Amino acid sequence: MQPILTDSLVLYKNRPARVRQAGERLELELEGGHSQKVRPKDALLLHPGPLRALSELRPQTGEVETAWELLAGSAAPLAEVAELVFGAYTPATAWATWQLVAEGLYFRGTPEAVRACAAAEVEAEQASRQAKREQEQAWEDFVARVKARRLLPTDRRLLSDTEQLALDRQPGSRLLRELGSAETPENAHALLLELGCWDHSVNPHPRRLELPTHPPQISVPPLAQEQRRDLTHLPAFAIDDEGNQDPDDALSIEGQRLWVHVADVAALIEPDSPADLEARARGANLYLPEGIVPMLPPQVTHQLGLGLAEVSPALSFGLDLNQAGEVVGFELWPSLVRVERLSYEQVDARLGEEPFQTLHRLALAAQERRRARGALFIDLPEVQIRVREGKVTIKPLPSLQSRELVAEAMLMAGAAAARFALEQDLPFPFSTQDPPEEGDPLPEGLAGMFAQRRTLKRSQLKSVHSPHAGLGLKAYAQATSPLRRYLDLVVHQQLRAQVRGDRILGADQLLARVGAAQAVTGAVRQAERLSNRHWTLVYLGERMGSRWEGILVDRRDRRSILIIPEIAMELSVHLPRELPLNSVVPLQLAGVDLPRLEAHFQVV
Repeated sequence: MQPILTDSLVLYKNRPARVRQAGERLELELEGGHSQKVRPKDALLLHPGPLRALSELRPQTGEVETAWELLAGSAAPLAEVAELVFGAYTPATAWATWQLVAEGLYFRGTPEAVRACAAAEVEAEQASRQAKREQEQAWEDFVARVKARRLLPTDRRLLSDTEQLALDRQPGSRLLRELGSAETPENAHALLLELGCWDHSVNPHPRRLELPTHPPQISVPPLAQEQRRDLTHLPAFAIDDEGNQDPDDALSIEGQRLWVHVADVAALIEPDSPADLEARARGANLYLPEGIVPMLPPQVTHQLGLGLAEVSPALSFGLDLNQAGEVVGFELWPSLVRVERLSYEQVDARLGEEPFQTLHRLALAAQERRRARGALFIDLPEVQIRVREGKVTIKPLPSLQSRELVAEAMLMAGAAAARFALEQDLPFPFSTQDPPEEGDPLPEGLAGMFAQRRTLKRSQLKSVHSPHAGLGLKAYAQATSPLRRYLDLVVHQQLRAQVRGDRILGADQLLARVGAAQAVTGAVRQAERLSNRHWTLVYLGERMGSRWEGILVDRRDRRSILIIPEIAMELSVHLPRELPLNSVVPLQLAGVDLPRLEAHFQVV
């Protein structure tokens, strides 16, 4: 290896450099006139010089292919290759030769051994480079079509990374970078809408939250035969919204006993079975305006949904009541029930009939007892959003007395189940909530309800019971929706095991299930909220310029918070003047930004 002397040409970090001063450390002149001291081993000698300035390294013209053919797969030092290609070995031709080596088409290797590539290698490299040039040209043509908003049918494949970004499944998009747009899911969504690759029917939010959007594909066994209490002589009513697809609770009255019949899901889904593990991973049914994504295989509902067959298996909660309607006794039975399905509206029209009159009276008494214990009753607008065949409908949900009837019965059953678990020392997922902190008096009307909701502490699931302040209950567990919520299913697994003398889940096993369910149910609820917002904006987008009435419920800095009751929508607007809370504010829809889930209203 030749020593590196002053005025030599060397390669440093893949660029040419002139040695200003040789020694234990080399002082290099770099392109641009900068100097750098480096160790000799960090520089690669290309020519011993003399090189007086890097400006001497002018472009050279030579016989590249002739030299390549002469070497024909052999190797030679850089100096010999320079003489073959350019007819001389000078600093300029040495650098030009090294550029050929770096290019890697005809020559590869090191200054000591430059190898002429085989013909097959050159042919393959030329084909690869031509393909790359064609790809780059195709990309440039594609970007031009995007800018002109004139895509070809074949362009969809080039939007793959943009679609993945819109679903928040990868961090970037080459196309958005090329267009100078921030690489966010919202911008990707907006571009796909502009290009017509997505339309408003694409709801990205469940997939962004990595939630399954299809039912579980898991087989379940038929329901095992067991002794069940025959309650088919009692009229039982499953009361829910019109079109409900998973009826999992029903009510009966028998003398001084209130029966709450619940779909006996735990009789079919055992702990740690494949269906149980799948339900645990999903946490709960995903209720979207476009449809329900169940946590359990559909055949479970077909087998166990109350009222879907002439006689339904159930786990029946028997609540013995005193004259004041208080629960003084509790029994739990695997049962057979004969269920009639009714809507809330149908029951509301029949509250003067039995058993609905008695059920309503019990509900009102239970409600007053909870109110006396500090329960909070928040009545904010609610709507039902449905998408059928691409059409969005938004239906306000009236505050029907039948809804309160059913809600109070379910709360009574959950409180009774919690007390039973405490008496039996049964590990249980208790639902708890700390009381709100004392604050200023709340306003009246809708603004007061809005303010009261903000005072609520977050409810928690615990293995050790404590009161649920918001419900006004000393102990409570959700126990009446095992088809819809995984932890309700766990409650049923525990209750069933206890009454049958089977093995129950230990405290550690229970806590693991609570943790697993909580890890995903937050995402489920968020997906539902975002999806409802998405479809509400789709609904509004078809009504540009429409007039609405908002109710002023809060003030934050310079913005005011309004609720449009008709669509249960909260929005922030700037009011031209200060108005009292609960004022009605006339609004006109000015615009909708679907990717950012924003609606823009003007005060009129």
